[in-house]
Amino acid sequence: MDAAQRKAHHRAFCFSVKGHVKMLRLALTVTSMAFFIIAQAPEPYIVITGFEVAIILFFILLYILRLDRLMKWLFWPLLDIINSLVTTVFLIIVSVLALIPETTTLTVVGGAFGFLAAVVCLADGVVL
Repeated sequence: MDAAQRKAHHRAFCFSVKGHVKMLRLALTVTSMAFFIIAQAPEPYIVITGFEVAIILFFILLYILRLDRLMKWLFWPLLDIINSLVTTVFLIIVSVLALIPETTTLTVVGGAFGFLAAVVCLADGVVL
């Protein structure tokens, strides 16, 4: 009976710290991608940020639908930590490349949001 009561009091993913950090990460990455699209930045910037948006959406849906509890054969927290670290590296590279050459203002703003997203990705890996 105690196990049933504990499951009833389980905090939903959207209201947890992990959920808030992941939603902030999604918002910053989407914003960075939007600025890159509007500025007509080189395609790798748009593709990398778009790919990261898709992966973040995948993890959010996974945790909201609680599929990580159903598929116990894969250790999801480790996969999420590895994703956060790889994403941090990619976003830092893209942001530095967006800020180094003399580019448009929107590309620079996209790079700045990319740096913020990289910091939040690092925080996401630490929160897990």
